[in-house]
Amino acid sequence: MISLNDRAHAVFRRLSDAADPLEVAVCELENGATVLDAGVEIAGSLEAGRLYSEVCLGGLADVQLRQLQLDDLTLPGVEVSVHQPVLACMASQYAGWAVNVPASDSSKKYFAMGSGPARVLHRGEPIFAEIDYRDPATVAVLTLESNRLPSPDVAAWVAGKCGVSPDRLFLLVAPTASIVGSVQVAARIVETGLHKMHEVDFDIGTVRSGFGSCPLAPVAADDLTAIGRTNDAVLYGGRAWYTVHTEDAQIERVIERLPSVASSDYGVPFGELFRRHGGDFYKIDPLLFSPAEIAITNSVSGRTFHAGGVNTSVLRASLFA
Repeated sequence: MISLNDRAHAVFRRLSDAADPLEVAVCELENGATVLDAGVEIAGSLEAGRLYSEVCLGGLADVQLRQLQLDDLTLPGVEVSVHQPVLACMASQYAGWAVNVPASDSSKKYFAMGSGPARVLHRGEPIFAEIDYRDPATVAVLTLESNRLPSPDVAAWVAGKCGVSPDRLFLLVAPTASIVGSVQVAARIVETGLHKMHEVDFDIGTVRSGFGSCPLAPVAADDLTAIGRTNDAVLYGGRAWYTVHTEDAQIERVIERLPSVASSDYGVPFGELFRRHGGDFYKIDPLLFSPAEIAITNSVSGRTFHAGGVNTSVLRASLFA
């Protein structure tokens, strides 16, 4: 039985063992929980972001930093090769856990978006009704997208939701506006396309492998600007390729709906779009959230289906404005 948390913990140890050269900081809270700061009170680094991303993916993917050529635009980027996409992306990497911890006598209210394999121990999201997997691990590993480090009370709350003692909990934290934040969002390129498949009712259980590349957004001065840049890197510069085992008709039914160009909100930098909708994330067309370009190869027929393409004009406007 594969343990996503055990595999992620092994990657966590590689990152924490090299904390000084990789510019991250590790501390043990008073209740025994371990917190790794990857960008809140310390700079972080590209290599830290690469390993952080592999933690998010439950140790079932290889993340590499590459130079990408997008038409006439050359950018640093991330390449991701995923071994078991449903487990790595949907059971682990997807940022589906809204960690919303109420205030206590000793700490303020805490909010962060949670990713990583601790989600499968919590099983608090609808997607887990569709994923036939249980993790036998006795450790829980969770990444938090936040500009605040968690308190012991927050760690105890998360540990309780995961069914482990706090001393078996490992939390990694990075804000969107950080080096690690830019890398880990770009590394979601395969997951973003897989989630879109799920949203348009394609059977993601037929997906055998995933590969993707995405530009690395320049670090922004604040999280709101960073959210715009990192989303645009995916929406207008991300490419994903999948191998599936199904009937061609199932792919033909959805292929044109998979890339971001299928959305009515396509073509506007995300930050501007966010302002147009009054800062309400949920008013943005959900069909927008997918890679710019998607290719699917069917291992049954040998045919490859393709839709979408990169948009360097929007990328330039977003990343270098």
